[in-house]
Amino acid sequence: MADQTCSISGLSALLSTAGSSNATGAAQYICSQLKTAALITADLTTAIDATFLLFSTYLVFAMQLGFAMLCAGSVRAKNTLNIMLTNVLDAAAGALFYYLFGFAFAFGSPSNGFIGHHFFALKSVPSPGFDYPYFLFQWAFAIAAAGITSGSIAERTQFVSYLIYSSFLTGFVYPIVSHWFWSADGWAAANRNPNDSLLFGSGAIDFAGSGVVHMVGGIAGLWAALIEGPRIGRFDHNGQPVALRGHSATLVVLGSFMLWFGWYGFNPGSFVTIAKSYGPVGSPINGQWSAIGRTAVTTTLAGCTSALTTLFGKRLQTGHWNVIDVCNGLLGGFAAITAGCAVVEPWAAVICGFVAAWVLIGFNRLAERFQYDDPLEAAQLHGGCGSWGVLFAGLFAKKEFVEEAYPGRPGRPYGLFMGGGGRLLAANVVQMLVIAGWVSATMGPLFFFLHKMGLLRISAEDELAGLDLTNHGGGAYVYYDEDASGGGSHGGGFMMKGVNSRVDPRLTPTSSIEV
Repeated sequence: MADQTCSISGLSALLSTAGSSNATGAAQYICSQLKTAALITADLTTAIDATFLLFSTYLVFAMQLGFAMLCAGSVRAKNTLNIMLTNVLDAAAGALFYYLFGFAFAFGSPSNGFIGHHFFALKSVPSPGFDYPYFLFQWAFAIAAAGITSGSIAERTQFVSYLIYSSFLTGFVYPIVSHWFWSADGWAAANRNPNDSLLFGSGAIDFAGSGVVHMVGGIAGLWAALIEGPRIGRFDHNGQPVALRGHSATLVVLGSFMLWFGWYGFNPGSFVTIAKSYGPVGSPINGQWSAIGRTAVTTTLAGCTSALTTLFGKRLQTGHWNVIDVCNGLLGGFAAITAGCAVVEPWAAVICGFVAAWVLIGFNRLAERFQYDDPLEAAQLHGGCGSWGVLFAGLFAKKEFVEEAYPGRPGRPYGLFMGGGGRLLAANVVQMLVIAGWVSATMGPLFFFLHKMGLLRISAEDELAGLDLTNHGGGAYVYYDEDASGGGSHGGGFMMKGVNSRVDPRLTPTSSIEV
């Protein structure tokens, strides 16, 4: 009777007719209609959650455009094509390897605590708990980690090494880390299966990936840049730093705003679902939708506080108002809040952003002292601020928010400064140590092997000339007028600026903008 239309007239006819058989029929009719309504509601809830997750995925994927623009603006014009191509291939190669191996290693359940071993090439997907939108969301996170690393070794790396490390990172290294801390089978996950014990009775809380994404990408970039060494001319004969400025502050600001926009999918989207109530039915505020909004607020406040702190901090150091520093400070605040965004109060996010700015400034000073060269400040920003974010979550996580984000285990530990003891902080310290160890043990030897095989760094001649000219058939920009007759050697070029002669790329630029 489930296909009947639930109508007042039909139900009245049944109830008004004498006889127990009709009363039974009325009850069956009502129950069947309620059951149908419940099934329709469940389908609708699933559709709403899937739509929310897909929309968040698209926002996270838009961060690839932000990375591409940020990287392009931060390098010299002669390397623009190269760095943008690496960003495209991070996504393209990452999609294939995450599809074949990465998703299975990360979330292939049931599995052991170290590595997943189901869903290779999405076999048996969709299945309960794992549908295509979830795969796409996790892929967007994986390629974000690879994009972080590419910035650390910009302007001096052979193209083939990008393909090798990016595939290895997205197909194996990153998925193992995400399995440990995000899979229900992971040995240190805060959302571990109910029957499994939690690390220190808590599990490591890294809600959206200060450690899983940003530390992984930053530490991989750290090893790559250390093994490669600094760019030619980055430090003088006395070891003093020499600014090799990026060619476009405009692209840096554009990329930063795109990343800001994408972070609203990165952090709030990590809830995965939105149609979930925490309190009585009908309450407008006791639901996951409210927690998602709060997560967007904490993300915003941390980034903005870090940007302003960096602005004035660098002003005291250099005497200038530098938009590039402000953009990096903004992103450092976002990287830091990512771990605790869902479990802290907005006021705590302000503290997170303030400290993140000084972490970034401090690591940049250390990088200069030890002649470490990272054109995007990726290791300092993502590795350093990401590490602070993991600690921050262990200090400021609020009990109520922790139990909402990780339900099913009442009385679990929360932030040290919020009265929850030190077990959550201890779990997060373990997370920091194992991520640093795992990435160092895997990506470090890979980059060292590529270096020894002569596959990592380009020649000095190619570096001085620029990767665009030597590896990609020309520059991203054309600095001459199209020949009027159309038959000259430069015919068909896009007109941007007319000069009488082309600039020899091997000459050291004298202007403030490096080309």
